[in-house]
Amino acid sequence: MFLRIADHLVHCVVEGRADAPALLLLHSIGTTQNVWDPQAEALARRFRVIRPDLRGHGLSGVSPGEYSMRGLAQDAVALLDALGVAQAHVAGLSIGGRVALQLAADAPDRVASLLLIDTALDFPDPVTWQARIEAVRAGGTQVLADAVMPRWVAHPEAPAGEGLRWMLLRTDRTGYAAAAAALRDARADEVLGRIRAPATVMIGELDPVVPAEATAALCAAIPGARLVTLPGTRHIPNYEAPEALAAAMMAHLEARA
Repeated sequence: MFLRIADHLVHCVVEGRADAPALLLLHSIGTTQNVWDPQAEALARRFRVIRPDLRGHGLSGVSPGEYSMRGLAQDAVALLDALGVAQAHVAGLSIGGRVALQLAADAPDRVASLLLIDTALDFPDPVTWQARIEAVRAGGTQVLADAVMPRWVAHPEAPAGEGLRWMLLRTDRTGYAAAAAALRDARADEVLGRIRAPATVMIGELDPVVPAEATAALCAAIPGARLVTLPGTRHIPNYEAPEALAAAMMAHLEARA
């Protein structure tokens, strides 16, 4: 479906019973809501699954200027409002996980629990992020593809890897750069000490993007957070270990439904 929320066009897929507990799924930078395709069917049997394309991604609108974690979290709240959802479990992958953290910090009453997948409190090295932003603005997302695909998945030549590459290539350069600015500017102190939702932190065993110390810091920042390692996966486990990811997500959700 398409929704116009304030001045922004949002594309969103909603699956499952309208009266089921809501589950908001937030994708990674350079992908779309389709990154959750391998998990959505199983999750929708028990939950009302809400899968938006983030601002500047997929079929959602691209707005001018740089984005922020707080602004992207506000987008999520506005979407829940538009759908009549008072509270949702929130799962986020990479930037989606950091947006989920911001949402839980800024609007704690809207978040039933958190599933934080291959994400971190912050993303150091702003110089590198700024260089990436400038490269994408100049040459589009294709300038990143060869470098990032082996970091996302172990076999970028496989059909799933090709699909992820196609998502990246189709991402608007302005939208990608604006979202990358949110990663560049993310600060741990925006959320530290403010997360009270029960959380499970998931990390790919071979993720080269999120270092082990960042995962440890994230777990330490959330009281009672549980850590799950996904064997053999890199930064985007959705296609590398679809059943294992779905099972781990369901275990977290069923314990809190």
